[in-house]
Amino acid sequence: MDEIDRRAFAELVQAVVQKCFGHPLTSPLSEPESKHVSSEIEESTGLVVGWRSIKNYTAFLLNPVPGKPENPSTATLDTLARYVLSAPVTTEAERKKLEEHFPYWFRYREQVGRPSQLKPVTAKSRPFSVGYVVPGLLLMAIIGGFLLFRESRLDQVQEDFHDVSDAHLTQNGWFLQGKNADFWSRRTEKPGRLTLFTLKGDNWPKTGEAPHVQNLLLREIKNECFRTEVHVNDFIPDGNWQQAGLLLLEDTLFMGKSIRLSLSYNNFFGGYHKPAEILIQAIASYGKGDANLEEFVHQPLFQIGNRDERRIAVTNLKNVAFRIEKQHQKFRVLYSASPVDNFSFKEITTYEFGMSPKYIGLFALKGFVDSTAVMPVTVRYFRLDGQPCD
Repeated sequence: MDEIDRRAFAELVQAVVQKCFGHPLTSPLSEPESKHVSSEIEESTGLVVGWRSIKNYTAFLLNPVPGKPENPSTATLDTLARYVLSAPVTTEAERKKLEEHFPYWFRYREQVGRPSQLKPVTAKSRPFSVGYVVPGLLLMAIIGGFLLFRESRLDQVQEDFHDVSDAHLTQNGWFLQGKNADFWSRRTEKPGRLTLFTLKGDNWPKTGEAPHVQNLLLREIKNECFRTEVHVNDFIPDGNWQQAGLLLLEDTLFMGKSIRLSLSYNNFFGGYHKPAEILIQAIASYGKGDANLEEFVHQPLFQIGNRDERRIAVTNLKNVAFRIEKQHQKFRVLYSASPVDNFSFKEITTYEFGMSPKYIGLFALKGFVDSTAVMPVTVRYFRLDGQPCD
């Protein structure tokens, strides 16, 4: 790399981080952060940049090691530039056929390496007037200050659950509701992860039962618009109504509106004989007094009719992730399910619902039944990013 290449590469990596997280690079990215960036790039461009490479790039930019420069390929630089410049989605085969000259990288490099072509303003080209300039500068300062203040208030939370002590969780904004002490004491069963259990309870109304979810781990949502996701490992539900996922709430008493998104098991077909299924389910509730919830996602992933089908499900549900993006009253729902932990997200639906959630919860439950077994659910990563409301 020459000097312009190095400068363009540094600015490009900074731009990638800024676009993905909404803030500049101030410290080397962690493994979960790097995997998130890699997933975002693949989803946006259709091309792959490995998470280890991204992690190394950010570490090198902040702590360069003499004699050990990073030397990414031109194809990688082009992929990063495609992400920053919001290029159309493509594939490696299409790029090799149509854009083997890597136009996005060289376009980005030109912008960095080329001096400004703006014509300077002179006294001959434009009259100077303090009366115009001072109010204009003041207005720009006010607008800039407002935008900076607004962006600085966007909440950003990442949790890898390497420490699930009560003190750490409380310090990081979490609080527990419906504590079951016996099972909460088992949350450390898998080191470096949070283990929840599909305990008896539900927020789905049932006659004679008050809505409640045991060991519901909650935190406050501080922004009207946001993006959130959760990643779980090796959860293969096998009984009605075992499930785990994300719960959005207007209040913590299940009085207001809510949205629940989960990986679930279903073997109830109203008298019809069908194989049991593992599915993604999302339901919306208008709150207390509204017994008819709306199931706006019911997407079967796998049928569990025999041993081979279950083996396939076990393999492909090793890593499951959910993402919810909220813009005003629109909720975009995505999921990922794969044997590997950095698989791309796929959109399920966009749902319009007049709700302003104030809390988000991580949950596991089995409904109000005694016959279904209690099953562990391993949570490995959570993220909540406030977003500007477009």
